[in-house]
Amino acid sequence: MTRRIVPLLFVAFAFIACVKNPITGRSTAKLVPDSELQSMAATEYQQFLSTNKVVSASGNKDAEMVARVGSRIKTAVEQYYASKGLSSELANYAWEYKLVDSKEVNAWCMPGGKIVVYTGLLPISQNEAALAVVVGHEVSHALFNHGNERMSQGLIQQGLGTGLSLALANKPAATQNLFMTAFGVGSQVGVLLPFSRKDELEADHWGLNWAAMAGYNPQEGIGLWQRMSAAGGQKPPEFLSTHPDDGRRIEQLKSYMPEALKYYKPVAK
Repeated sequence: MTRRIVPLLFVAFAFIACVKNPITGRSTAKLVPDSELQSMAATEYQQFLSTNKVVSASGNKDAEMVARVGSRIKTAVEQYYASKGLSSELANYAWEYKLVDSKEVNAWCMPGGKIVVYTGLLPISQNEAALAVVVGHEVSHALFNHGNERMSQGLIQQGLGTGLSLALANKPAATQNLFMTAFGVGSQVGVLLPFSRKDELEADHWGLNWAAMAGYNPQEGIGLWQRMSAAGGQKPPEFLSTHPDDGRRIEQLKSYMPEALKYYKPVAK
């Protein structure tokens, strides 16, 4: 009975709190206010940085590159939103971009523009433009409420209710773990997979656009995912993965490329 009730509850809540994203035009469930998520993100981000080895941007070329990429993506996003009369959507963003010493091949962005890139990603990204595609991808997850949607689903599935503050008060550890998973700091399995694959492709699409707007060649995204595929080793079938199959992903990226190239204006060095 519980297995039947939980999906029905999510459908009911999602119907009530369905929000259309002004950039993508796609509607998503958004049960948690942005202000609450951004407040939690600020806390969790500082907690993460305090318990991991952050590479100083002073005198380290890789950390300087991450900061530069983050700053240029931030500017591109803000300018695009301003051109659409949507600057208010970013009013509470307090952007940060850090490089963390870890062998994990990963990057993520919490609500409010809290970005982390792991050093393990850099041998695969290989160049600044490819890194910009990754950062643009992760920023898209935050901008388009993908994490909010997964967080909302998880709150309902775990019986924590739809109030984030109440969930934090009653089950702080479970809520914290759910938050970290929803925003890509952990891994997610189960009923959320189909939503996550859709979100990944949407983030791929706009990640190319943000990189191009920031003056980076979006075509570097193709080589990036080819290298990701080559480095990935044995992988599960696509239906068991939160990410699209690499071959499908590359084909999708190629289909997005004409749009991204329209935004591309190289930055003079």
